[in-house]
Amino acid sequence: MVPPAVARLSRVWFPSGGIAGSGVEDAHAKLIRAGFLRQSHAGMFHMLPLGRRVQDKVERLVAGHMEDLLAASRVTLSSISAETLWEKSGRLQNVASELFRFPDRRGVPYLLAPTHEEEITTLVARTVKSYKELPLRLYQITRKYRDELRPRHGLLRGREFVMKDLYTFDNSIESALETYDKVRAVYARIFADMKLPVLAARASSGDMGGDLSHEYHLPTRLGEDYIVSCGSCDYVVNEEIAESAVSDEAPSGTPYQVWRGITKDRAKLVNVWYPRWTRPVDGGELREFTDQDINLSAVKSVVPDLDAGVEDALPFWATATAAETGTATEVVNVVDGRLLASLGSASVSSATAISSWPAALHPPTSPLATSYHHSTGGSNKPLNLLRIRTGDKCPQCYTGHLKVERAMELGHTFFLGTRYTEPLGAMTSLPTARQPSPMQMGCYGIGISRVVGAVAEHLADSTGLNWPVAIAPYSCVIIPGKDADEGDAMEVHSQINNGAGLTNAFLDVALDDRQKPLPWKLTDADLIGFPVIVLLGKEWRVARRVEVQSRRLGLKQAVEMADLPGMIQQLHASL
Repeated sequence: MVPPAVARLSRVWFPSGGIAGSGVEDAHAKLIRAGFLRQSHAGMFHMLPLGRRVQDKVERLVAGHMEDLLAASRVTLSSISAETLWEKSGRLQNVASELFRFPDRRGVPYLLAPTHEEEITTLVARTVKSYKELPLRLYQITRKYRDELRPRHGLLRGREFVMKDLYTFDNSIESALETYDKVRAVYARIFADMKLPVLAARASSGDMGGDLSHEYHLPTRLGEDYIVSCGSCDYVVNEEIAESAVSDEAPSGTPYQVWRGITKDRAKLVNVWYPRWTRPVDGGELREFTDQDINLSAVKSVVPDLDAGVEDALPFWATATAAETGTATEVVNVVDGRLLASLGSASVSSATAISSWPAALHPPTSPLATSYHHSTGGSNKPLNLLRIRTGDKCPQCYTGHLKVERAMELGHTFFLGTRYTEPLGAMTSLPTARQPSPMQMGCYGIGISRVVGAVAEHLADSTGLNWPVAIAPYSCVIIPGKDADEGDAMEVHSQINNGAGLTNAFLDVALDDRQKPLPWKLTDADLIGFPVIVLLGKEWRVARRVEVQSRRLGLKQAVEMADLPGMIQQLHASL
C-alpha cells in the first residue's frame, strides 16, 4: 500500500487564530473562530477547507452505509422543482410559507426544493413498471432550501443545508416495513460510528404524511424538540406524542385556570381549561402548573389550526368579534380530563365560561357556536393538556420514570405508504392482481450539515471544539517543538502510518509545519478540536519519546516510538 502524501497544515487555508474569543461562546462561534466556516447571508454559510473536510467525512460515512448495508444506488436530483408536482401531492399550500418560489421567463412557477418526495416519485413512476424491479432504494446527498422565518444557531437552523435522502419503493406493505426496520438498524450503525448518543424516538409524521415515523435526536441545550425517555425500558418518544401512564389526580375542588389561544384564521377562540394543582398517581407532593406547562401539541390534536405562535389571543379575538369585522365563528373549550373528575362537568359549563370573559369579548348580536372537548377523538381517553415532567411514571412499563430533555433532530425515517405514489401515479404490476397497484414508499433523511453543527455543539468545551475521530478534519496532528526538525516530524509521521498493528489502513494524520510559536500551535490545535495531538517536546529532546495528548480523555502521556502506533490506534477506537 502506497502511503499518502503528508498533509501539511501550511498548505491548507483555514483562517484560525485571528478572532478573539468572547466570554460566553457557543460552538458556532468556535467554528467561525477556528476557520471552519463563514456566514454568507442570514442562515447561509460558506464551508471553508476544515469545515469541508468534516462535511466530506460525514457524507462518506453515510454514503458507505447506504451502499454497503442497504444496496442503495446514488442519484442527484435537481434542486429546482415544479410547483405543479407539489399541487398534485397536496403539499404546496401547507408548506408555501417556507418555500423559495420563483417563475421562469415564461411565467412557469418553480421552487427551490426543501425535499424531493414529489420529484423522486415522478421519476420512478416514469421508469419502473413491474414488481420485478422492486424493491428499489435510491439515495442522494444534496443541498436543500427552506425559507426559515428565523434562522438561528448557525448550521442547526439554516435556510440552505445539505441532506442525505433515501427513498425506497416496495410492492407490498410487508416488504416496505421490512425495509423500514433495516434502515432503522443502519441509522443506529451510522450514529454509533460517530460515537454519538442519539435517541431514536417515535414521532409524528407531520406534513410529510404516513403513519409511522421515528426521529433521531442528539441531546443538546440548543435543541428545538423535547424527547421523553424511560430509564427502565425502551420507551422513547417525541413530546408531541408522549403519553402519561395514568392521568394525574387533581385534588377535589382544585382551582382551575384557563389559557386562551386563537386559530390561524382568527375565527375561533380556544379556551384551554386545566387544573392548577395535581398529585402524582404514586403519591407525593402537589405540583403546581401554569400556562407554560400547557402541551400545545395536545391542544392541536383537538384544534389542528391553532396558532401556537400567539401568546396573547385576546386582542385578536376582540378584533374578530367587533361589529365591523364579524369574522368570529366559534368558541372552542378544550378541557383537561382531570377537571371533570375533580369539579364535575357542570363546573366547566358554557355559563361559567362566558361569565368569565371580559365584556368586550361578547358578540354584539347572536351568540357564537360553543363546543366542548375533554377526550381524544380516536381512543376517547381523557385529555391530558399538561406537559410531561421529568420523574413522571412511564406509560409503557409503569415502573420506570420518565426523563424529559431538549434535543436536536439529526435524522428522520418515514413509512409513507401510498401518500405520494398514488397521487403521482407510481404504479407497479403484481403477479396476483390484474390492475397495477401504487408502490409502497418510505423516505429517510439525515441532515449532513446539521450533524456538523450539532456534533460541534454537543462536544465543545470552554477550550475549543472536540471532534469524534470518524468525522474530525484530521484524526491526529503532529506538532514539532523548537528542538525537533523536519526529519524528526517525518519520522514520527512514518512511524504512525507504518508501525506495527496498522497494516489495514493509513490514519488521517496532519503535520503542523506552520511558522508559528509552539504555544500558539497548541492553543490552535485545542480550538480546532483534533482528537489526538502528538507533541515533539522536551521528552523528544531527552529520550526521543513523544507526548500524546487527548483533551476529551484528559490524557497527557509520554510514549516510546515503538508503542506510538498502537497507542494511536487504541485512542482512535474510543474517540
